[in-house]
Amino acid sequence: MNYQELAQTIIEKIGGEKNISGLTHCATRLRFNLKEEGKAQTDLLKQTDGVMGVVSKGGQYQIIIGSDVSSVYKEILKEIPVLDGEHVEANEKDERGTASKIIDTITGIFTPILPAITAAGMLKAVLSLLVVFNAIDKTGQTYIIIDFMADSAFYFLPILLAASSAQKFKTNMYLAMMVGGILLHPNFVGMVNAIKEAGEGGIHLFGLPISAVTYGSSVIPIILAVWFMSFVEPMADKVSPKAIKFFSKPLITIAIVGTVSLVVVGPLGYFISDAISNGIKALENFSPWLVPTIIGSLTPLFVATGTHYGLVPIGINNRMTSGYDSVIYPGMLASNLGQGAASLAVGVKSKDSSIKQLAASAGLTGLFGITEPALYGVNLRFKTPLYAAMIGGGFGGLFMGITRVKNFTGGSPGLLTLPSYIGDDTLKHLYMACIGAAISIVLSFVISYILYRDPVTETSKTTIKNSESKENVITEVVTPIKGEVVDLKEVEDGMFSEEILGKGFAVKPIEGVVYAPVSGTVTAVFDSKHAIGLTSDSGLELLIHIGIDTVKLNGVGYEYFVEKGQNIKIGDKLIEFDLEKISEKGYNIITPVVLTNSTDFGDIITLTKTLAEPGEQVMKVIR
Repeated sequence: MNYQELAQTIIEKIGGEKNISGLTHCATRLRFNLKEEGKAQTDLLKQTDGVMGVVSKGGQYQIIIGSDVSSVYKEILKEIPVLDGEHVEANEKDERGTASKIIDTITGIFTPILPAITAAGMLKAVLSLLVVFNAIDKTGQTYIIIDFMADSAFYFLPILLAASSAQKFKTNMYLAMMVGGILLHPNFVGMVNAIKEAGEGGIHLFGLPISAVTYGSSVIPIILAVWFMSFVEPMADKVSPKAIKFFSKPLITIAIVGTVSLVVVGPLGYFISDAISNGIKALENFSPWLVPTIIGSLTPLFVATGTHYGLVPIGINNRMTSGYDSVIYPGMLASNLGQGAASLAVGVKSKDSSIKQLAASAGLTGLFGITEPALYGVNLRFKTPLYAAMIGGGFGGLFMGITRVKNFTGGSPGLLTLPSYIGDDTLKHLYMACIGAAISIVLSFVISYILYRDPVTETSKTTIKNSESKENVITEVVTPIKGEVVDLKEVEDGMFSEEILGKGFAVKPIEGVVYAPVSGTVTAVFDSKHAIGLTSDSGLELLIHIGIDTVKLNGVGYEYFVEKGQNIKIGDKLIEFDLEKISEKGYNIITPVVLTNSTDFGDIITLTKTLAEPGEQVMKVIR
């Protein structure tokens, strides 16, 4: 894969550098904040080599790359260096909904710190294994050193979150980290411990009461504190005289934010964290199997929409407040393993070499905790593996919920993080997690293997029969629109003019009606209604794309007369479009008709005509 070319193509297809206001990435996705999402050419992006899928959810435009995402991300930063650190213009108007803003904020805060949390969790898991198998002494220096190395990311979590929160809330990162340091300072911790031991007294700052709570390993208090700081810092900037602003701005900011954090925001965040933890415990006591079952079943849908990052902080908060998580991570473990096993089953059963290679590779990756390649490359594509993964994940989550499996250190849920279920000086949770994992893997694999069929359509069967009976099979394609038939080179879009999508012709329409150019089946429709995909009875896969960049109209001026899966005959009305209205808005209405599986055929002959009526022959395809 040429990462530089892919990065340049992505930048071009999402509307160029000026349309990008922010960029981060996770394990498999580029996560863009776009100024105008309508400028992004989503359909073309989905067809780009190296792009596994495109999702717009939670206020982010997400492009799924797979395990090569970091390499593509680096190339994009080389093209647009200002994006390093998720640059966002301060005066940009944010028109997203509240839910989208919240999901985007949570994702932006927790995604950057996941490597540190994962590293700490795996160190803890390795340490637990060394102790269980008597490789090291729990009272020795080796144990103590590895333990505090692992604990560092958890204990100083508020400082890590302060840095990522500052980037997300657009405030000074180093002042934010200082606020985290205030909450964790040994003198403050000592005062709190002294009050707790004495059982009386209190802490006061200028007479203001400070709650005797500690914030090591906490999540919500520092996020609220940095959010509050994002309002205080601009005000401090305004009131500071220019001559001494370098000194007065940070002084005012820290004096106010530090005080409010200790007196109000910190205790409030601590109360919220405690309430969430107590709520999870109550739900666990009432029905311990319910949440892991739901998460085990539905996580593929959460991942597909990008909302699974809303669950990650809950799992982290559970471990930070209770020492373990028994609902989020066990459910995600069952789901991820189910996804990987379902994809692997496709790889084992498929007789198509390309599908076999993709499914096997994606399946193994899914078993190790990264599920996007399996989800987008296989399971969503073929549907039955997705159903198998949801069933297997649900039963695996149900078992782990009933047995109250506890996760102690986190990490990306998969086979490699099974040691994170070692804790409470027992291997019970590890054993139960392994059994739950086995349930997910076996059920998902077996169901997927039984249900999966290689995609063989009736049209391809007809083509095979025709190929066997005739030396050459010729399929005629007629004009779908009244107008001038021209060469694809006249289309002002490289994807069509350079025949990247395939060979074909284009029509400059003089009438706003699209008719079927072949007999066959409608195989693709779009929310924007600006295009349609057809498969002929002889196996031709045609894309009719009405206008250039008309996806931005979001369907305005277009109307479908057919549905996906509907059988059609030559001359059937497919689409009506308002030719004048679309042209008035500045869009080029030239309509490419492309044979997207051109490589499957031996010869393709096209004719150009000054004026063609619908139904006139314009292309011959010879197999």
